[in-house]
Amino acid sequence: MKKILVVDDSLTMRRIIVNVVKQIGIDSDNIFEASDGVQAFKIIEKEEFDVILTDWNMPNMNGLALVHKIRQSDNINKNKPIIMITTEGGKGEVITALKTGVNNYIVKPFGADVLKDKLKPFF
Repeated sequence: MKKILVVDDSLTMRRIIVNVVKQIGIDSDNIFEASDGVQAFKIIEKEEFDVILTDWNMPNMNGLALVHKIRQSDNINKNKPIIMITTEGGKGEVITALKTGVNNYIVKPFGADVLKDKLKPFF
């Protein structure tokens, strides 16, 4: 069964994302949540995920720093798919995120169909 990690400091946004992920058939027992990059990385060190969905702007460790840390790590699967979901919609931000190692990028606000389409290649 596929496992997903949802990383966002907004509880409301995590709920929205989790609900969409459930709609594509992921069991709630296989959906993990973190409120920032520090918490997310601790979870990633213990669990193997099929996809990580992360916000950019978060306290403690932002999403870009989390992606960088994952991609540089020798202790975890650094090739795991990462989709950034953020309000940062400028061309420069998208390029920066892609260069850091995200596999795809969604700008908030987004519709459920957009997230489903971005997740399809991984399921």
